[in-house]
Amino acid sequence: MPLNVWVLVAAQALAMCTAPFIVFIGSIQGRLLAPAPEWATLPVGLVVVGTVLAIKPATWLMERAGRKRVMLLGATMGIVAGLVGATASWTGSFLLLCLASVIGGTGLAVVHQYRFAAMESVPTELAGSAAARVLLGGLVAAWLGPEVASIGSGAGEAHPFLSSWAALAVVQAVALVALAAGYRAKGELVRESLPGGGRPLRQIVANPLVLAAISSAAIGYAVMSFVMTATPLSMTEIAGHDLDDAKRVIQLHIMAMYLPSLISGWLTRVLGIPLMMALGLLAYLGCVGLAASGISFHHYLSALLLLGIGWNFLFVGGTTLLPRGYQDAERFRVQGLNDIMVFGSQATAALSAGAILSWLGWGGLVMVAVPFLVLHGLLMALWLFRERSTAAATD
Repeated sequence: MPLNVWVLVAAQALAMCTAPFIVFIGSIQGRLLAPAPEWATLPVGLVVVGTVLAIKPATWLMERAGRKRVMLLGATMGIVAGLVGATASWTGSFLLLCLASVIGGTGLAVVHQYRFAAMESVPTELAGSAAARVLLGGLVAAWLGPEVASIGSGAGEAHPFLSSWAALAVVQAVALVALAAGYRAKGELVRESLPGGGRPLRQIVANPLVLAAISSAAIGYAVMSFVMTATPLSMTEIAGHDLDDAKRVIQLHIMAMYLPSLISGWLTRVLGIPLMMALGLLAYLGCVGLAASGISFHHYLSALLLLGIGWNFLFVGGTTLLPRGYQDAERFRVQGLNDIMVFGSQATAALSAGAILSWLGWGGLVMVAVPFLVLHGLLMALWLFRERSTAAATD
């Protein structure tokens, strides 16, 4: 793999830790500062809102100013998020905590474009492996984010989580230095663009292949976020587990999200994308069954491990499939649309998790995911039916 890919892996490991950081402490600190318990998960949901709001500007800027400059801007937003979060902890302001989450989400919108930058840095046949390599950076983020968050979580802290947010700003600054020193914009493959900017988005999205690719990532991300956001609260407030147990479950879940990236790029070539997606759906159904059957530590852990594996297979499969549905001149528009759908769905899921957990309980919450998994299965079937019909017509 080219140097650019490995630089992006390192930057992903550092910059992406904002996500597990806020997932781990967002609802807990939110419970301390929020005016009502129902608002406790709002900071976790708002980090995704920030991501959704920033996707279109980020891809627009990348198309005009280049990927590297926008990557540096994204790391800078991560630093600002850490500083605002530290101020929220110092002042006890729930509003500033929410603002820190939104700003952190804007930085993550750029981080989520790393996978496309990596795919464009290698030949087409290695695109899936390049995307999977970048996702491997999430292994470090899975451990680093909660560890940084726990720095200021002690019972004797006068201002809980203040030092956690300050440490997050330092981690983001290291990511900024890594990108500035190591990433080479000229290392990206330069492909000719088609005149006129390509086809209208409506025509592109009408392709069942594109629908299947977007739904794989969007539904996969939404279901994962929905269950993961509710897990720390469910474990500590409903099941009576302690904070360390919740931290271990979240850390191992996020590791399960990214560890399969060691082989998932290879699996897309060996098994094929349809089978990869089918395995992801089966893992999600296994997660639902385990989560609904009990609230012991091992029920939570095994369910969240399956949730992570299912997310990886669906997300890598959808990301690898998507470029087959657009031309070079269309890539920034389609990538932007894809991520708006992905993280818009994730934001809706995260924002609703707290309320649905209060209304339906843990078992009811996980069952809400089932209709969405069925929907993706139907979209996959439509795509494969169209592929076979087209192949039969050309024979």
